[in-house]
Amino acid sequence: MPPDFDAGLSRRAALDRAVAILRAGGVEGAGDARFLVLGALGLRAVDLALASDAAIGAPGAAALTDALRRRLSGEPVARILGEWEFWGLPFRLSPATLVPRPDTETVVEAALRTIPDRNAPLRILDLGTGSGCILVALLSELPRAYGLGLDRSADALDTARANARANGVAARAGFVAGDWCAPLGRPFDLVVSNPPYIASAVIAGLAREVRAHDPMAALDGGADGLDAYRRILTGLGRGLLTDGGRLLFEVGFDQAEAVAGLGRASGLAPGGITRDLAGHARVVALARAPVRAADASPGENAC
Repeated sequence: MPPDFDAGLSRRAALDRAVAILRAGGVEGAGDARFLVLGALGLRAVDLALASDAAIGAPGAAALTDALRRRLSGEPVARILGEWEFWGLPFRLSPATLVPRPDTETVVEAALRTIPDRNAPLRILDLGTGSGCILVALLSELPRAYGLGLDRSADALDTARANARANGVAARAGFVAGDWCAPLGRPFDLVVSNPPYIASAVIAGLAREVRAHDPMAALDGGADGLDAYRRILTGLGRGLLTDGGRLLFEVGFDQAEAVAGLGRASGLAPGGITRDLAGHARVVALARAPVRAADASPGENAC
């Protein structure tokens, strides 16, 4: 079935046709079709519900035809739309950023559970910030916190800044270019990260939507998928985490014990493992135990 739309089609008929086209092309139909119709036509869900008989018009027909062709080629819905929702907030995407996924909301949930006072003036560091989704979500829940997002990609940092502005937290968010262990001055109370954790040899077998459209730098975690965790733990061990501060990692479904072991080996205390909605161990929490003044020694911030 060709992914062509006529300007005279009603919104409801266009949605039905989009569902049929995607199903015929081997793509799960209803959910993707609805997102694409709303995005291509610039509609809200209520617009589709209350004015379903309105014609889509020539611009709408052209936009929807293009969107369906891209989806049939394997491009993810979020990439076609250029934005996606995370933690109930809108996030713009770019080729240098991952699409925010529901699994990653587990990082936000787990981090918030470690904070007894949400009005505390915390310092948060997000390593490999990408779209900024984790940091922006946390700042939306912590009104007196200040956050810093670190990323190697200038494109990702531009996207993250735009997302902080769009979600009203730009005054409390900074974004800087740097590697995992870049010198960052004062230590942080909370460090979060969703680093690349796919083993290099596995990437070729990932779904086409992932391997062809997600940035490779955000996927490839080295031979065993753990390279970024080792780098980050080395840096945090040199002064980037306050006494009593918390570190939370997103991990692959089978990596929690390995990452927890790396944390223990680096001198951090275990802080628990949180499972996602599918039951997979998704977040590893670690903590830097408070030290007595007599035991404290000067820290370093460079790798």
